[in-house]
Amino acid sequence: MRGHPHFKAYVALAAVCVFWGTTYLGIRIALESFPPVAMVSARFTLSGAIMLAGALAARARLPVRRELRQTALNGVLILGVGNCCLTVAELWIPSGLAALIITTSPLWMVGIDALLPGGDRLRRPALAGILVGCLGAVLLVLPQAGAGGASGSLVWAVFLLLQCASLSWSYGSIRQRRIQASAHPVVNGAVQQLAAGLAFMPLALLQRGASVHWNLKGVLAVLYLVVFGSIVGYSAYVYALNKLPVALVSIYVYINPIVAVFLGWLFYREPFGAVEAAGMGVIFLGVALVKRYSPAPTAVEVD
Repeated sequence: MRGHPHFKAYVALAAVCVFWGTTYLGIRIALESFPPVAMVSARFTLSGAIMLAGALAARARLPVRRELRQTALNGVLILGVGNCCLTVAELWIPSGLAALIITTSPLWMVGIDALLPGGDRLRRPALAGILVGCLGAVLLVLPQAGAGGASGSLVWAVFLLLQCASLSWSYGSIRQRRIQASAHPVVNGAVQQLAAGLAFMPLALLQRGASVHWNLKGVLAVLYLVVFGSIVGYSAYVYALNKLPVALVSIYVYINPIVAVFLGWLFYREPFGAVEAAGMGVIFLGVALVKRYSPAPTAVEVD
C-alpha cells in the first residue's frame, strides 16, 4: 500500500475527512473558555503567522499587490466571516447540527458561480439538487424550532446565521478559484488565515468585557484548531486536491458531518434521531445531484 503512487495523497484526504470533522467539537469546547470572535481571531492569526513563517523560511513565492489584496479579502470572507458565523451559532445549537447545516455550502457555491459574470449556467438537475438540499436543511431545523416562541425564533435565526456562513465561504471560494494565482495554494492559504485573524482582531478587542475562563481544556482546544484544523487540515486539503480527482476529494463534504455528529453525541450526548438522519440523507442527496450535474468553475480573473 505504501508503494502506491498516490499513497500520501490518500493519507492527506483521510486527514481532511477526520480533522475537519473534529473542528466542530473543538469549537464547542473552546467556546467554554473564550468568546467566539476572540477565539476566531486568535486561531487564524496564529495559524496564518506560523504558515507564513514556514513559507518565508522555505523561500516560497508570496502573492503581491493585487493578488495579495484579493487573496486577503477572500480569506476574510471564507475564514473570517464564515467561521465567525459558525462559531457564534455553536453557542446555541449542537455542533453536530451545525456541521450538517454547513453541508449545504456546495449548493451555495454552484448557485453563486452561476450568477457571477462568466459563471457556468445552472442546469435543471443541479437546480433540483439545490432545492432538495435546502429542503433537507429545513427538515433538520424543524424539530429544534417546533416549540415556537422565542426558542423557535432563535433556532431560525441561528439557521440563517449558518446560511450566511455558507454564503460567505462559498462566495470567497469562488472568488479565489477565479484568481490567476502565481503563489502556491498553501501560501495563499496562509495569507487568507492571517488576514482573517487580523481583520477580526479589532472586534475581539471590543469584546474585552466578555468573560474569558482560562483553563487547560480551552487552550488545548484552540491549539488543536490551530494545528489540526487550520495548518494540517488545510495543507492536507490542498495537497490532496493537487494529486487526486476533485470528485474524489469532495467526499470530505459527506464525511465531516458524520464525524462531527458522532463526536457531538459521544462527548456531549447531542441528540441524533430519525429526523436528523433523514435530514442528513436529503442534504447528501441534494449535494450529490449538484456535484453530478455541475461542471467545475472556470478560472477567470476577478476585479
